[in-house]
Order: sequence, then structure tokens, then C-alpha cells
Amino acid sequence: MELPGCDFRAYPPQQALLKGFPMTAEAILADARRTIAAGPFTPTWRSLEHYQVPDWYKNAKFGIFIHWGAYSVAGFGNEWYPRAMYDTADRSFKHHLETFGPHDQIGYKDLIARFRGEKFDPYAWANLFREAGARYVMPVAEHHDGFAMYDYPPSRWTALRTGPKRDVIGELSAAVRQAGLRFTASSHRAEHWWFFCEGRKCQSDVNDPALQDLYGPAQPRESQPDRAFLEDWLARTCQLVTRYSPSIIYFDWWIEQPAFAPYLKEFAAFYYNWAAANGQEVAINYKINAFPVGAAVFDVERGQLDALRPVLWQTDTSVSKNSWGFIHKHDYKTPRDIVQDLIDIVSKNGSLLLNVGPAPDGLIPEPEQVMLRQIGRWLRDNGEAIYDTRPWKIFGEGPTQVAAGGFTDSKRQSFTAQDFRFTSKEDIIYCLGMQWPADGVAHIAILGTAKAEAPLKIQRVQLLEHDAPLPITRDEKGLHVTLPRDASDDFPYALRVTTGT
Repeated sequence: MELPGCDFRAYPPQQALLKGFPMTAEAILADARRTIAAGPFTPTWRSLEHYQVPDWYKNAKFGIFIHWGAYSVAGFGNEWYPRAMYDTADRSFKHHLETFGPHDQIGYKDLIARFRGEKFDPYAWANLFREAGARYVMPVAEHHDGFAMYDYPPSRWTALRTGPKRDVIGELSAAVRQAGLRFTASSHRAEHWWFFCEGRKCQSDVNDPALQDLYGPAQPRESQPDRAFLEDWLARTCQLVTRYSPSIIYFDWWIEQPAFAPYLKEFAAFYYNWAAANGQEVAINYKINAFPVGAAVFDVERGQLDALRPVLWQTDTSVSKNSWGFIHKHDYKTPRDIVQDLIDIVSKNGSLLLNVGPAPDGLIPEPEQVMLRQIGRWLRDNGEAIYDTRPWKIFGEGPTQVAAGGFTDSKRQSFTAQDFRFTSKEDIIYCLGMQWPADGVAHIAILGTAKAEAPLKIQRVQLLEHDAPLPITRDEKGLHVTLPRDASDDFPYALRVTTGT
């Protein structure tokens, strides 16, 4: 279905947008705490561990992350430019001075003013993400820089009031839903407590008392946030929920700090109770040990797991190895590597959240569009082995070991033709080969007569791109599948193995 272009006239003025929503942090929190009191969840870990991951999330497997904000204006370093530009020891400090001017005259506030998003078309984005095969879309609603891409009435530093002067999250949520995808959102606000602290150490506008509502608190990273900051953090996050109804709220790191614990419990109880009252199925993403197992969905940044996990988890990573946001010198991954990682993650009961970084004008860079469309083409042919599947008894076989933990995605070994990953649906096992074999025959050891379970009988094997059954032999060394020689390419392939007793 062709989606319409963005019609700016379709969005009502601010007064209409705010109708029916609290205008102050105190009112937002009062509403949230009434929702908590109404149950069924209470703000305790014991209660929150009764949370159940919704089936839609277990089935989705693939989502799109979006880092877009005023940090894209510089196009230098990465999305931490707002902090690095004030750090005299970082190359971004000199770059900012030479490109924009002295830090006490041209600071981050001035990059916000230059962040116009004049070509931002949420419907074009949503159409692209659907073409990529994504099932959910997650824009960064607020990064560490304290500039909200959503409408938060107590703050003047929002995309609705300055910069683009548009409710980016509101417009995108409407477009994503119209495209038939799940809308989700992330909050990286926690780190704002210390994000601009380097600006305290040099002559910069971070020290201007009139700008403390943007740059403050700018405290040392070793310190813990105070009650005022935490209450504002909670109000902002609750506003995201009641205003935009996201199916997931993702939290970046640093919420594992001790000061956040009671507020995390409050937010989770609010969010899960709000969902129950509104017939929604939702999830929270967390990193490190911010939540106990079972109370939310664990996320690994730029990394994977080395084993099958019984409960759903997620990897968030980017198409670029060196930045989440827009920069002029990306080190891009290949679409094949991303598809291989998707397969590995899904085989271990995970979901992949893949990031793109639009330019300051709102256009997604062409290399990233091409990459997404290539992934989408692969999923159109092979998505049956990904979507709506569940892990098999083992996640895979082969010589390549995947390192467990975060920030390992650019260090992994290359997969080989002997590496296979498995997913399943009822009496079907999907066997995904990570590389096309040189001899045109897939040798799958676990499905041989010596290693397969006794009741397992293989009725037929098909390549998902071809309906005809493939020639097979089976012995104690494995199942040997002769592949169509005209189907070879650089991408993984998927076999449908139909079994029966």
C-alpha cells in the first residue's frame, strides 16, 4: 500500500495537542500515582516479577531504532558530541571551535537552533521501515542532551517549541501505526545528570545561569541524582506513555544507579497498570542489572549472547560501527553481517533493534536506506524462518563462537558454511545456513541419524526461496541437502525441514 506524504496541515496547533493532558510535572506524577494505586502491579520487585512478555514482542524479532536530534547538526564524532564538544581533551572541542566558534558564544543551544528537520517526512520513514521488514519502530525520544523530541509541557527545550518546532514523536507515532507497525520509544534522560559536566570546567555557555534548564544539573558523573532530577525524570517518562502510548519503553544505561531504583519500580508499576487499564501489551527494556530477571526485557548494547536464553532478550546495535547518530564519516557494517547477526540473535530467543541516524534535515542517508531495503528483501524471502518462530532445542552448530556481552559486535569472527542456526514452528525446524557452501551441499550434523532424537523423522526439506523439495541424504554424520546452484549469493539461506513421527 502506498503511504501518503507528510501533510503538515494535518497536525493541530499546540493547544489542541495538549488538550486533556497534564501541563506540569506535578500533575503528570499525580496522575501516574493514581494509576499505580489502581493496581494490579505495585512498585515492588516481587510484584513486577509477575510481568509477562507479550506474544507480539516474542513474534516481532526485528525493530528499527532511530537516533535523531540536534547532535546530528555537527555530524562529527558521534551522538555524544554535545558532551565531547566541551571536553578540552577531546578532538570535538577543537572541531567545534574551528567550525562554529567559541564555546561561550556558540554552544549546544545554538546547534539546537540550527536543527530544523525541514525534510522530515514521518510517513516516508515508516514506509522505509516497513519495507525493511521491521515489526516495531523506536525513536530516541530524548537523548542525554536533555532535548526532548516529544512534547513535555514543563520544558522549553523540546522539538515542538524550538528547532524543528514539530512534535516529532507524535508525528512519527501516527505514521508508524498507519504503516501497521508497533510504535515504541526510548529514554536516555538518566545520563543528563552529568552529561554536560565538562562544560563547567571551561569557558562555555554551560555556566550561563539562564541556560540551566538545558545544561543543568551538569554534576560529576560519580555523584547520584537528587530528588528533583529523579521526579522530573519520572514525569518525563510517564508523559511519554500517556501522550504517545508506546508498546515498549527502552532505558539506556545508568538507570542501574542506586538512586533510580525506587523510581524504576514506580515507573514499571505505572506503565504495566496503565497498559492493563487500556488493553495494551507492553514491555520495558533495561541494561546491566537495572531490573531483576522477569520484571522487564533485558537488552545487550552492541553485542549478543553466546547461548539460548529461556526468556526473550534484545540486542540494540547500529548500521554504523562508530556512531548511532548522523556523522559524515561512517564505518558501515554490511547488510550480510547484519542479517547473520539477526539470525544468531533470533536463534537464541532474542530480537534485533537496528539503528539508523537521519541527517539534520530529516533525510535518512542513502547508504542506510539501501542497507535497510537489502535486509527487507532477504526477509521477504526468508522471514518465515524468523518471524513468529520459537527457539529449537539448540540454537545452532558450527565452529564460529559468538562473544557474549555488550560492545562486541564489531569484533566478532566471520561465520562459515559450517555454521547453522535453528528456529522452529510446531513440526517445522528452520535451518539457517550462515554462508553458502562451496560444494552446494549443506551438511547439518545435528540432523544426522546419530545425533537426532529418535522420534524425529524428516519428511522433506525445502529452500524458502524455492517450493520444490530438495534432494537429501542422511547418515550418522548429518543431514546432507543439495542446494539449487542458481540460488547462491552472499546472504544466508533458510531451509524448511518438515518433520513428523
